[in-house]
Amino acid sequence: MPTEDAPVSNSGGDGLVAYFGYGSLVNRTTLRTDYVSAQRVRLSGWRRCWRPRMKGDPIRSKRRTSLLSARRVEGSAIEGLLVFDRLQNLPAVDERERTYDRIEVPSDALEVLDGGPPDCPVYVYEARTNRAEHDPHHPILQSYLDAVLQGFLREFGKAGVHSFLNTTDGFERSVHADRHDPVYPRAVDLLEHERHFIDGVLEERGMRFV
Repeated sequence: MPTEDAPVSNSGGDGLVAYFGYGSLVNRTTLRTDYVSAQRVRLSGWRRCWRPRMKGDPIRSKRRTSLLSARRVEGSAIEGLLVFDRLQNLPAVDERERTYDRIEVPSDALEVLDGGPPDCPVYVYEARTNRAEHDPHHPILQSYLDAVLQGFLREFGKAGVHSFLNTTDGFERSVHADRHDPVYPRAVDLLEHERHFIDGVLEERGMRFV
């Protein structure tokens, strides 16, 4: 279940920004800044997709892998976590997402599920490989997927995990089984019930592990 946060008061947004997490940023344990607060929201006009990682990606792996992105799709909507952070921390978040473009989101595209509407600039990160002409369907890191799915399970429950899987394109990819030797730098530890549920859901979908 989501953690309750105190309401954010910003007096017009000076010194505060917000960014919409739709993947690993939904998992609060992966956040590395002294962010102010976070709340669950739904973003209209976007859909998640797996895309190939590009040169310069901070994740180092012996094999090419895929990353999670979001792209504009009219009529679509995705759930995620709106993270309110200090403006001074934004360069650190940009560095974390350095193969993504940070794009401002209009406030009317957000449906707030917890708390009040934001009164500061809101951004979403879109992978530059969204514009790639060729998608070789590189595998998904299991350690990365674990972090994403744990975040959705804790914030949105089991239904949220199923919703994530159903509103994300590209799951025909295989999964690189690195859970016990994680490549993802912000790898998480799954509780036993989380691991059991996540593995069961992926097995039901016929995910192929390599």
